Amino acid sequence: MLTGSAGRKLIVVAVILSLGAGFGGGFWFAKSQIADPSIPIIQKLTNQSNGQPQEVNFALFWEVWDSLSEKYVDTSKIDLQKMLYGAIEGMVNSVGDPYTVFFEPVVNKKFQEEISGAFGGVGIEIGKRNNTITVIAPLQDTPAFRAGILAEDKILKVDGKIISDMNVEEVVNLIRGKVGTKVILTISRNGESATRDFQLTRETIRIPSVKWQLLDGNIAYLQVYTFSQNVDPDFEKAANEILKSSATKLILDLRNNPGGLLDSAINLAGWFLDKNQTVTIEKFRSGMQEEFKSRGNGALRIYPTIVLINGGSASASEILAGALSDNKSIQLVGEKSFGKGSVQELQQYDGGSSLKVTIAKWLTPKGRSISDLGIEPNYKVEIPKDADPPAQAGEASFELGKPGKDPQLDKAIELLK
Repeated sequence: MLTGSAGRKLIVVAVILSLGAGFGGGFWFAKSQIADPSIPIIQKLTNQSNGQPQEVNFALFWEVWDSLSEKYVDTSKIDLQKMLYGAIEGMVNSVGDPYTVFFEPVVNKKFQEEISGAFGGVGIEIGKRNNTITVIAPLQDTPAFRAGILAEDKILKVDGKIISDMNVEEVVNLIRGKVGTKVILTISRNGESATRDFQLTRETIRIPSVKWQLLDGNIAYLQVYTFSQNVDPDFEKAANEILKSSATKLILDLRNNPGGLLDSAINLAGWFLDKNQTVTIEKFRSGMQEEFKSRGNGALRIYPTIVLINGGSASASEILAGALSDNKSIQLVGEKSFGKGSVQELQQYDGGSSLKVTIAKWLTPKGRSISDLGIEPNYKVEIPKDADPPAQAGEASFELGKPGKDPQLDKAIELLK
């Protein structure tokens, strides 16, 4: 998810100061003399990537810029900085990738807060699927989770505003707000003809990372909620407690885990795999591939293990599930994962803006594309969506003595017995 090392790559959700420096990556400008001195001498943009020069007449951009800034009737609406950001956003949106996004400074600051694990909002991770803003996962014990919003719910409106033409970050900006204020999300749910309105009160969201408990006296039930910066020490603490407990079997719950840092996924895989086993493969546009290997002590590999996944399991969750399935034939139970298997690099720019750009795709150790296929469970078990209130995968109110509340967990327990 972030650049520099595996640990700063976003799995997962550019101020071009002279409209030249930021293009980089195989682009160069050709100069030509022009009659109109009001139009800069940079006239053509040539793409030399892949050895295929392709000239674009860049004079058109400046002609439109000058016409708008000099002739638009309402001068109070002319903001050159906003025009620049709008031009950049249009350029970024032209590739049609919902995970390649330009962040203006205000939005970039909120994005950084989200990565750090504390922010204000309602507690949902969202993405774009089939051009629709979709809930990847409601986070445990948040307003959205408590209200019954489910993974794969589609958000149609925020406070009555239609959001179909917005990108993910613009929608996030609408949903967030001052703690204690309310926001209404209009939701479309699979299998239902009518939409639902959820009125939620914004809270300071602190993303939990890991929780575990002992089921039936010998099954360690280990939930990982996110791969944020805090997950490594929290998981290590939980793993050591499990190793000292009476547990002889383990259920790893990655449901509704929207992902996070790649390095954390690799570190967690190291608790289950032998050293130097392939965790994931990164495939770049050139076709070059890079393998990421496990580097832990494999301390939890002694336990027969089942992994739970669903449509809210994305990015780092899918990498970990795929690694355990491919390397150890660990059985997966639940529903098909989200299918967010691309690598984003975060470029920071002067002035506080940034560009999150997809640079590669993730493959499982056996070469399966997570982005194209998602991760299919060995045992498909659906959570009933018609329950009242709706059943949530791994919800805190689950009681082992009441089977059927969480049929996916029930199936995992059955397989381990």
